[in-house]
Amino acid sequence: MDEQGEHAGDVFAERRDKLATWRDAGDAYPTSYQPRDEIGPLHGAYENLEAGQDAGDVHRIAGRVMARRVHGKLTFVVLKDTSGELQLFAQLDALGEERYAALEHVDLGDFVGAEGTIMRTRRGELSLRLTSWQLLSKSLRPMPEKFHGLTDVETRYRKRYLDLMVNDESREVFVKRARIIRAIREFLDGRGFVEVETPVLQPLYGGALARPFVTHHNELERDLYLRIATELYLKRCIIGGIDRVYEIGKDFRNEGVSFKHNPEFTMLETYEAYVDYNHVMTMVEEMSAAAAGAVGALKVEFRGNEIDLTPPWPRLTMRKAIEQETGIDIGADDARTVADLQAAIKAKGLEGTVPLAPTWGAQVDELFSECVEPKLIQPVFITEHPLETSPFAKKTPHDPRFVERFEGFIAGMELSNAFSELNDPEDQRERFMQQMQDLADGDETAHRLDEDFLEAMEHGMPPTGGLGMGIDRLVMVLTGAPTIRDVVLFPALRS
Repeated sequence: MDEQGEHAGDVFAERRDKLATWRDAGDAYPTSYQPRDEIGPLHGAYENLEAGQDAGDVHRIAGRVMARRVHGKLTFVVLKDTSGELQLFAQLDALGEERYAALEHVDLGDFVGAEGTIMRTRRGELSLRLTSWQLLSKSLRPMPEKFHGLTDVETRYRKRYLDLMVNDESREVFVKRARIIRAIREFLDGRGFVEVETPVLQPLYGGALARPFVTHHNELERDLYLRIATELYLKRCIIGGIDRVYEIGKDFRNEGVSFKHNPEFTMLETYEAYVDYNHVMTMVEEMSAAAAGAVGALKVEFRGNEIDLTPPWPRLTMRKAIEQETGIDIGADDARTVADLQAAIKAKGLEGTVPLAPTWGAQVDELFSECVEPKLIQPVFITEHPLETSPFAKKTPHDPRFVERFEGFIAGMELSNAFSELNDPEDQRERFMQQMQDLADGDETAHRLDEDFLEAMEHGMPPTGGLGMGIDRLVMVLTGAPTIRDVVLFPALRS
């Protein structure tokens, strides 16, 4: 039984009968209600109106009926729009017997337009003294019980419209999400970045290590892939002469679902010519602070921790981070092969914690993911990742096993990933060939060889700093939402 009540079917039939009555009386679904005042600003405009006073100002409002109670010749109705709620004060003498009686046929969930004068009741409730009203849309199904809210998690995600209807906190999350994205756009636009759009359907997916979703184009008679990243197309823009470029859009990865994973997610990617990953690190912490400021403060509560987003954030190499937590030095001479590294893991008693991996780079990644990542609560940049897991990043000058790459972590989650982008086409081809070998060895997430992208690189690509940032995860942190499903309006769910 869902939260709309045990007798939902009876209510549906009863409301359909009421709708028939409304249709007989006139149009039950008019096309508009204008002019109209937003409810929220009225509370501020009349905050000094004293109890029992009538301002005499005429206003027209509209919204969904959230409550109704009748006291003889007085009826009180609460209307709600996006900006707030306001009580309607309906009197038999003011409306006349016919219009007053018609209020009995108004149900919770109906949309109503109302005109009247602003007043404050003797009990101090700001209200609209009705002079006229109009049904705007009949609700045929009952709402969730208002005062207990919609608490069933499954229903909240599957029927988000009900969640938004009755849970103000949920609706506020998505209002804040819009503000966060707007703040990011303003930040990047202010730095001279150009926002572009690249293909969602791609003949060859790339720019990340992930399994794709496959679809078929009937006219072109070929399979296409939903993009897993926008990287390679944005780099083509850099090659073509747009020195600062970004895109905010959907990516699709055919992988697991968790509190921080959704197969369809929103990603920001930026590319800037003539800078390296150190420059991008500074940009990320400043942009994150700007987004936080757009919806609140730089200190936020998330998953039981107070997170301080104030720049600058610490920088820590992956080698040092792993050594601090496990005592294993992945850069030491006795840890240069996957066998050596797995022997060190066993010697530290971690073989039951850290899954075995086929390559040295993948084993480093498993060691970091299991032993270090969950403990990175405050914002931190982890730099210098293994070459084998970073096919698009430049090697560090002091050790070719590592690359100029960072990931930004908050509360045990990766929020950003950035490189000093590889711009040597011959080195890039070698990386692609290694990825193709990994693919042949059974790694379904390995990157495919992209000859068209290599051809573009062979025309010359300037030094570039690139960034990918998960918008959904950033919104989680800044709104305190515990799971990614709370910040995605319509998340992927099982049948």
